[in-house]
Amino acid sequence: MVPEIVDYEVRRELLRLNNVAAVAELDAFNSAQPDRYLALNSAAVRLAADLWARARQRGQPTADPHALDVDVILAAQILEAGLPAGEFVVATSNLSHLSQFVASELWTNLN
Repeated sequence: MVPEIVDYEVRRELLRLNNVAAVAELDAFNSAQPDRYLALNSAAVRLAADLWARARQRGQPTADPHALDVDVILAAQILEAGLPAGEFVVATSNLSHLSQFVASELWTNLN
């Protein structure tokens, strides 16, 4: 699955680099399988706000207080999708932030 917030992070950098071919490849990858693209919805955004607040209350913030905090939005998108625990893992380069909320693994460790 490609959560919309992850698409945003990748797409914005490809657009900044003016890499039109890579943007087209991203679009093709996202649409190659039904249900691959996980749209962001209001329930996920509200859950992200709750996760963000609880992490700060525990003294485990995942970003600067003024940052959008994509990691917590990503975690909320996954949780809101209702995937059964044990049937997914989030590939990331930021294990310490995401592992507070969802099963995650360094992307370099995944095949």
